[in-house]
Amino acid sequence: MDYLGSDIKKLGFGLMRLPMKDGKIDIDQTKLMVDKFISKGFTYFDTAYVYGDDGASEKAMKEAIVDRYPREMLRLTSKLPIWCCKTSADMQKIFDTSLERTGAEYFDFYLQHSLSRDKLRQLDDLGAWDFVAEQKKKGLVKHMGFSFHDTADVLDEILTRHPEQEFVQLQINYSDWESDSVQSRKCYETAVKHGKPVVIMEPVRGGSLAVLTPEIREIFKKINPNMSIASWAIRFAASLDGVITVLSGMSDLAQVEDNIDYMEEFVPLSDEEIKAVMTAADILKNTPTIPCTGCKYCVEGCPMNINIPEIFKSYNQYKVYGNKNRAQTDYGRITENGGKASDCISCGQCESVCPQHIEIPDLLSDIAKTLE
Repeated sequence: MDYLGSDIKKLGFGLMRLPMKDGKIDIDQTKLMVDKFISKGFTYFDTAYVYGDDGASEKAMKEAIVDRYPREMLRLTSKLPIWCCKTSADMQKIFDTSLERTGAEYFDFYLQHSLSRDKLRQLDDLGAWDFVAEQKKKGLVKHMGFSFHDTADVLDEILTRHPEQEFVQLQINYSDWESDSVQSRKCYETAVKHGKPVVIMEPVRGGSLAVLTPEIREIFKKINPNMSIASWAIRFAASLDGVITVLSGMSDLAQVEDNIDYMEEFVPLSDEEIKAVMTAADILKNTPTIPCTGCKYCVEGCPMNINIPEIFKSYNQYKVYGNKNRAQTDYGRITENGGKASDCISCGQCESVCPQHIEIPDLLSDIAKTLE
Protein backbone atom coordinates (compact mmCIF):
# COMPACT_ATOMS: atom_id res chain seq x y z
CA MET A 1 0.00 0.00 0.00
CA ASP A 2 1.47 3.34 -1.07
CA TYR A 3 0.86 6.40 1.11
CA LEU A 4 2.84 9.40 2.28
CA GLY A 5 5.98 8.05 3.91
CA SER A 6 5.44 4.43 2.89
CA ASP A 7 9.03 4.42 1.58
CA ILE A 8 10.42 5.43 5.00
CA LYS A 9 11.78 2.76 7.32
CA LYS A 10 9.53 2.12 10.29
CA LEU A 11 11.94 3.38 12.96
CA GLY A 12 12.45 7.10 13.54
CA PHE A 13 14.98 8.75 15.85
CA GLY A 14 13.35 11.03 18.42
CA LEU A 15 15.81 13.68 19.59
CA MET A 16 14.09 14.51 22.89
CA ARG A 17 15.94 12.10 25.21
CA LEU A 18 19.52 12.35 23.93
CA PRO A 19 22.43 11.30 26.17
CA MET A 20 23.60 13.96 28.62
CA LYS A 21 27.05 14.83 29.97
CA ASP A 22 27.76 17.57 32.51
CA GLY A 23 24.22 18.89 32.10
CA LYS A 24 24.43 19.18 28.31
CA ILE A 25 23.70 16.91 25.36
CA ASP A 26 26.64 14.58 24.78
CA ILE A 27 27.29 15.36 21.11
CA ASP A 28 30.09 12.81 20.71
CA GLN A 29 27.84 10.01 21.94
CA THR A 30 24.96 11.35 19.84
CA LYS A 31 27.14 11.24 16.71
CA LEU A 32 27.97 7.58 17.33
CA MET A 33 24.26 6.82 17.72
CA VAL A 34 23.36 8.73 14.56
CA ASP A 35 26.11 7.02 12.56
CA LYS A 36 24.89 3.57 13.57
CA PHE A 37 21.27 4.53 12.83
CA ILE A 38 22.02 5.92 9.36
CA SER A 39 24.40 3.07 8.47
CA LYS A 40 21.41 0.72 8.57
CA GLY A 41 19.30 2.83 6.21
CA PHE A 42 17.24 4.81 8.72
CA THR A 43 16.76 8.48 7.88
CA TYR A 44 13.88 10.00 9.92
CA PHE A 45 14.81 12.43 12.73
CA ASP A 46 12.30 14.23 14.95
CA THR A 47 12.91 17.34 17.04
CA ALA A 48 10.98 20.41 18.22
CA TYR A 49 11.56 24.08 19.02
CA VAL A 50 10.99 23.46 22.74
CA TYR A 51 13.14 20.32 23.19
CA GLY A 52 16.05 21.04 25.53
CA ASP A 53 17.34 24.26 27.02
CA ASP A 54 17.63 27.05 24.46
CA GLY A 55 16.83 24.73 21.54
CA ALA A 56 19.52 22.19 22.45
CA SER A 57 17.80 19.38 20.54
CA GLU A 58 17.46 21.37 17.31
CA LYS A 59 21.10 22.46 17.62
CA ALA A 60 22.12 18.83 18.14
CA MET A 61 20.28 17.91 14.93
CA LYS A 62 22.55 20.32 13.07
CA GLU A 63 25.82 19.32 14.69
CA ALA A 64 25.31 15.56 14.81
CA ILE A 65 23.29 15.04 11.62
CA VAL A 66 22.81 17.91 9.13
CA ASP A 67 26.44 19.07 9.11
CA ARG A 68 27.67 15.51 8.56
CA TYR A 69 25.32 13.95 5.99
CA PRO A 70 23.89 14.95 2.59
CA ARG A 71 20.62 16.81 3.13
CA GLU A 72 18.78 14.89 0.43
CA MET A 73 19.16 11.58 2.26
CA LEU A 74 17.62 12.89 5.50
CA ARG A 75 13.98 13.21 6.61
CA LEU A 76 13.93 16.05 9.13
CA THR A 77 11.04 17.31 11.26
CA SER A 78 10.37 20.04 13.78
CA LYS A 79 7.29 21.57 15.39
CA LEU A 80 5.56 24.90 15.99
CA PRO A 81 4.54 25.40 19.67
CA ILE A 82 1.49 27.66 19.44
CA TRP A 83 1.59 28.27 23.21
CA CYS A 84 4.84 30.20 22.69
CA CYS A 85 3.16 32.60 20.25
CA LYS A 86 1.27 35.77 21.12
CA THR A 87 1.22 37.22 17.59
CA SER A 88 1.50 35.88 14.06
CA ALA A 89 5.00 37.40 13.92
CA ASP A 90 6.03 35.03 16.70
CA MET A 91 5.25 32.05 14.47
CA GLN A 92 7.59 33.36 11.78
CA LYS A 93 10.31 34.00 14.33
CA ILE A 94 10.02 30.48 15.75
CA PHE A 95 9.99 28.87 12.31
CA ASP A 96 13.04 30.86 11.17
CA THR A 97 14.84 30.04 14.42
CA SER A 98 14.17 26.31 13.95
CA LEU A 99 15.54 26.44 10.40
CA GLU A 100 18.63 28.27 11.61
CA ARG A 101 19.26 26.03 14.62
CA THR A 102 18.90 22.81 12.62
CA GLY A 103 20.53 24.04 9.41
CA ALA A 104 17.88 21.98 7.65
CA GLU A 105 17.14 24.50 4.82
CA TYR A 106 13.62 23.01 4.78
CA PHE A 107 11.61 20.53 6.84
CA ASP A 108 10.41 17.30 5.26
CA PHE A 109 7.66 17.12 7.89
CA TYR A 110 6.54 20.12 9.96
CA LEU A 111 3.97 19.88 12.73
CA GLN A 112 1.69 21.99 14.85
CA HIS A 113 2.95 20.82 18.24
CA SER A 114 0.87 18.92 20.82
CA LEU A 115 -2.64 19.89 19.79
CA SER A 116 -5.63 19.56 22.08
CA ARG A 117 -9.04 21.18 22.19
CA ASP A 118 -7.85 24.12 24.31
CA LYS A 119 -5.27 25.15 21.68
CA LEU A 120 -7.61 25.25 18.67
CA ARG A 121 -8.91 28.77 19.30
CA GLN A 122 -5.39 30.17 19.41
CA LEU A 123 -4.44 28.34 16.21
CA ASP A 124 -7.40 29.92 14.44
CA ASP A 125 -6.88 33.39 15.93
CA LEU A 126 -3.21 33.52 14.86
CA GLY A 127 -3.78 31.87 11.48
CA ALA A 128 -1.39 29.03 12.29
CA TRP A 129 -2.85 26.61 9.74
CA ASP A 130 -2.42 29.12 6.93
CA PHE A 131 1.05 30.06 8.17
CA VAL A 132 2.40 26.53 7.75
CA ALA A 133 0.59 26.17 4.42
CA GLU A 134 2.41 29.31 3.25
CA GLN A 135 5.75 27.80 4.25
CA LYS A 136 4.85 24.78 2.16
CA LYS A 137 4.15 26.99 -0.85
CA LYS A 138 7.60 28.51 -0.39
CA GLY A 139 9.17 25.04 -0.37
CA LEU A 140 10.32 25.36 3.23
CA VAL A 141 7.95 22.60 4.35
CA LYS A 142 7.37 19.47 2.27
CA HIS A 143 4.55 17.94 4.31
CA MET A 144 2.41 19.50 7.05
CA GLY A 145 0.62 17.85 9.94
CA PHE A 146 0.30 17.97 13.72
CA SER A 147 1.07 16.02 16.86
CA PHE A 148 -1.95 15.33 19.02
CA HIS A 149 -2.80 14.74 22.70
CA ASP A 150 -6.55 14.59 23.22
CA THR A 151 -9.56 12.38 22.58
CA ALA A 152 -10.71 10.92 19.27
CA ASP A 153 -13.69 13.26 18.92
CA VAL A 154 -11.35 16.28 18.99
CA LEU A 155 -9.11 14.63 16.38
CA ASP A 156 -12.13 13.98 14.19
CA GLU A 157 -13.14 17.64 14.48
CA ILE A 158 -9.66 18.85 13.46
CA LEU A 159 -9.36 16.53 10.47
CA THR A 160 -12.89 17.37 9.32
CA ARG A 161 -12.10 21.08 9.43
CA HIS A 162 -8.59 20.72 8.02
CA PRO A 163 -8.45 17.99 5.39
CA GLU A 164 -5.34 19.69 3.97
CA GLN A 165 -3.30 18.26 6.85
CA GLU A 166 -1.25 15.42 5.42
CA PHE A 167 -0.38 13.31 8.47
CA VAL A 168 -0.93 13.00 12.22
CA GLN A 169 1.50 12.16 15.01
CA LEU A 170 -0.21 10.11 17.72
CA GLN A 171 0.69 8.50 21.05
CA ILE A 172 0.15 4.82 20.36
CA ASN A 173 1.26 1.89 22.45
CA TYR A 174 -0.37 -1.33 23.58
CA SER A 175 -0.78 -0.11 27.16
CA ASP A 176 -2.82 2.91 26.02
CA TRP A 177 -4.56 1.07 23.18
CA GLU A 178 -7.88 0.90 25.06
CA SER A 179 -7.18 3.79 27.47
CA ASP A 180 -10.14 6.05 28.18
CA SER A 181 -7.87 9.10 28.38
CA VAL A 182 -5.22 8.55 25.68
CA GLN A 183 -7.53 6.58 23.36
CA SER A 184 -4.73 5.19 21.17
CA ARG A 185 -6.98 2.84 19.22
CA LYS A 186 -9.81 5.34 18.74
CA CYS A 187 -7.43 8.09 17.61
CA TYR A 188 -5.65 5.73 15.22
CA GLU A 189 -8.97 4.60 13.73
CA THR A 190 -10.03 8.25 13.35
CA ALA A 191 -6.86 9.03 11.38
CA VAL A 192 -7.49 5.97 9.20
CA LYS A 193 -11.09 7.08 8.61
CA HIS A 194 -9.80 10.40 7.29
CA GLY A 195 -7.14 8.71 5.16
CA LYS A 196 -4.22 10.21 7.09
CA PRO A 197 -0.98 8.26 7.63
CA VAL A 198 0.40 8.25 11.15
CA VAL A 199 3.73 8.94 12.85
CA ILE A 200 3.75 7.14 16.19
CA MET A 201 5.22 8.67 19.35
CA GLU A 202 5.65 7.15 22.82
CA PRO A 203 5.50 3.53 21.57
CA VAL A 204 7.33 2.43 24.74
CA ARG A 205 5.33 4.86 26.90
CA GLY A 206 8.32 6.90 28.02
CA GLY A 207 10.32 3.75 28.74
CA SER A 208 7.66 2.12 30.93
CA LEU A 209 7.14 -0.74 28.48
CA ALA A 210 10.86 -1.53 28.35
CA VAL A 211 10.97 -3.01 31.86
CA LEU A 212 7.65 -4.47 33.08
CA THR A 213 6.91 -7.04 35.76
CA PRO A 214 8.33 -10.59 35.77
CA GLU A 215 4.88 -11.97 34.89
CA ILE A 216 4.69 -9.98 31.67
CA ARG A 217 8.34 -10.49 30.75
CA GLU A 218 7.77 -14.25 30.99
CA ILE A 219 4.89 -14.05 28.49
CA PHE A 220 7.19 -12.44 25.92
CA LYS A 221 10.27 -14.56 26.69
CA LYS A 222 8.33 -17.79 26.18
CA ILE A 223 7.68 -16.79 22.58
CA ASN A 224 11.07 -15.27 21.79
CA PRO A 225 13.72 -15.30 24.55
CA ASN A 226 16.14 -13.25 22.46
CA MET A 227 13.82 -10.30 21.80
CA SER A 228 14.09 -7.32 24.14
CA ILE A 229 11.02 -6.28 26.13
CA ALA A 230 11.00 -2.86 24.43
CA SER A 231 10.96 -4.50 21.00
CA TRP A 232 7.45 -5.84 21.56
CA ALA A 233 6.11 -2.33 22.06
CA ILE A 234 7.82 -0.83 19.00
CA ARG A 235 6.90 -3.76 16.74
CA PHE A 236 3.27 -3.56 17.91
CA ALA A 237 3.11 0.08 16.82
CA ALA A 238 4.97 -0.49 13.57
CA SER A 239 2.66 -3.39 12.64
CA LEU A 240 -0.32 -1.05 12.18
CA ASP A 241 -1.31 -0.12 8.64
CA GLY A 242 -0.57 3.35 7.33
CA VAL A 243 2.32 4.07 9.70
CA ILE A 244 5.02 6.40 8.36
CA THR A 245 7.45 5.60 11.16
CA VAL A 246 7.63 4.83 14.89
CA LEU A 247 9.65 7.31 16.94
CA SER A 248 12.00 6.01 19.59
CA GLY A 249 13.58 8.52 21.97
CA MET A 250 16.93 6.75 22.19
CA SER A 251 19.36 7.76 24.94
CA ASP A 252 22.40 5.55 24.37
CA LEU A 253 24.10 3.43 21.73
CA ALA A 254 22.78 0.18 23.21
CA GLN A 255 19.20 1.33 22.64
CA VAL A 256 20.01 2.21 19.04
CA GLU A 257 21.63 -1.17 18.44
CA ASP A 258 18.71 -3.02 20.01
CA ASN A 259 16.13 -1.11 17.97
CA ILE A 260 17.85 -1.51 14.62
CA ASP A 261 18.45 -5.21 15.32
CA TYR A 262 14.74 -5.98 14.91
CA MET A 263 13.67 -2.98 12.80
CA GLU A 264 16.27 -3.09 10.02
CA GLU A 265 14.33 -5.88 8.35
CA PHE A 266 11.00 -5.23 10.05
CA VAL A 267 8.55 -8.13 10.32
CA PRO A 268 5.01 -7.34 11.60
CA LEU A 269 3.74 -9.19 14.65
CA SER A 270 2.31 -12.65 14.04
CA ASP A 271 -1.11 -13.64 15.35
CA GLU A 272 0.56 -15.40 18.27
CA GLU A 273 2.62 -12.31 19.08
CA ILE A 274 -0.40 -10.01 18.89
CA LYS A 275 -2.21 -12.29 21.34
CA ALA A 276 0.76 -12.08 23.73
CA VAL A 277 0.83 -8.29 23.54
CA MET A 278 -2.91 -8.04 24.21
CA THR A 279 -2.52 -10.39 27.18
CA ALA A 280 0.18 -8.09 28.55
CA ALA A 281 -2.08 -5.08 28.02
CA ASP A 282 -4.89 -6.76 29.96
CA ILE A 283 -2.53 -7.51 32.86
CA LEU A 284 -1.38 -3.89 32.94
CA LYS A 285 -4.96 -2.64 32.86
CA ASN A 286 -6.06 -4.93 35.69
CA THR A 287 -3.06 -4.48 38.00
CA PRO A 288 -4.33 -3.23 41.40
CA THR A 289 -3.34 0.37 42.14
CA ILE A 290 -4.12 2.98 44.79
CA PRO A 291 -7.61 4.28 43.83
CA CYS A 292 -6.63 7.96 44.15
CA THR A 293 -8.63 10.35 41.94
CA GLY A 294 -6.29 13.32 42.44
CA CYS A 295 -8.95 15.50 44.14
CA LYS A 296 -6.24 16.92 46.46
CA TYR A 297 -8.55 17.23 49.48
CA CYS A 298 -5.81 15.47 51.44
CA VAL A 299 -3.19 18.06 50.46
CA GLU A 300 -4.95 21.20 51.67
CA GLY A 301 -4.64 20.44 55.37
CA CYS A 302 -1.48 18.33 55.44
CA PRO A 303 0.84 19.83 58.11
CA MET A 304 3.88 18.33 56.32
CA ASN A 305 2.95 19.66 52.86
CA ILE A 306 3.05 16.20 51.27
CA ASN A 307 1.81 16.07 47.66
CA ILE A 308 -0.03 12.83 48.29
CA PRO A 309 -1.77 12.41 44.89
CA GLU A 310 1.47 12.88 42.93
CA ILE A 311 3.33 10.47 45.19
CA PHE A 312 0.54 7.91 44.74
CA LYS A 313 0.73 8.45 40.98
CA SER A 314 4.46 7.64 40.86
CA TYR A 315 3.93 4.59 43.06
CA ASN A 316 1.09 3.37 40.84
CA GLN A 317 3.40 3.58 37.83
CA TYR A 318 5.84 1.36 39.67
CA LYS A 319 3.13 -1.15 40.62
CA VAL A 320 1.86 -1.38 37.03
CA TYR A 321 5.09 -1.34 35.03
CA GLY A 322 7.67 -2.59 37.52
CA ASN A 323 10.13 0.17 36.62
CA LYS A 324 11.54 1.12 40.02
CA ASN A 325 14.25 3.44 38.67
CA ARG A 326 11.68 5.48 36.76
CA ALA A 327 9.38 5.63 39.81
CA GLN A 328 12.23 6.75 42.06
CA THR A 329 13.20 9.45 39.58
CA ASP A 330 9.63 10.74 39.47
CA TYR A 331 9.38 10.54 43.25
CA GLY A 332 12.60 12.50 43.65
CA ARG A 333 11.27 15.24 41.38
CA ILE A 334 8.00 15.44 43.33
CA THR A 335 9.72 15.63 46.71
CA GLU A 336 12.87 17.61 45.87
CA ASN A 337 11.62 20.58 47.90
CA GLY A 338 10.32 18.52 50.81
CA GLY A 339 7.13 16.66 51.57
CA LYS A 340 8.49 13.11 51.39
CA ALA A 341 6.32 10.13 52.23
CA SER A 342 8.52 9.48 55.26
CA ASP A 343 7.64 12.95 56.60
CA CYS A 344 4.11 11.75 57.36
CA ILE A 345 3.30 12.07 61.10
CA SER A 346 0.12 9.92 60.85
CA CYS A 347 -2.12 12.70 62.11
CA GLY A 348 -5.02 11.26 60.12
CA GLN A 349 -6.20 14.57 58.65
CA CYS A 350 -5.79 13.27 55.08
CA GLU A 351 -7.65 10.04 55.76
CA SER A 352 -10.58 11.90 57.33
CA VAL A 353 -11.27 13.92 54.17
CA CYS A 354 -10.46 11.29 51.50
CA PRO A 355 -13.61 10.54 49.42
CA GLN A 356 -12.13 7.16 48.47
CA HIS A 357 -11.46 6.23 52.14
CA ILE A 358 -7.83 5.38 51.33
CA GLU A 359 -5.62 4.41 54.27
CA ILE A 360 -3.15 7.14 53.37
CA PRO A 361 -0.64 7.08 56.29
CA ASP A 362 -0.14 3.32 55.98
CA LEU A 363 0.42 3.60 52.22
CA LEU A 364 2.85 6.50 52.61
CA SER A 365 4.86 4.35 55.03
CA ASP A 366 5.02 1.54 52.42
CA ILE A 367 5.97 4.00 49.67
CA ALA A 368 8.76 5.49 51.78
CA LYS A 369 10.27 2.02 52.20
CA THR A 370 10.02 1.35 48.47
CA LEU A 371 10.96 4.62 46.78
CA GLU A 372 13.22 6.44 49.26
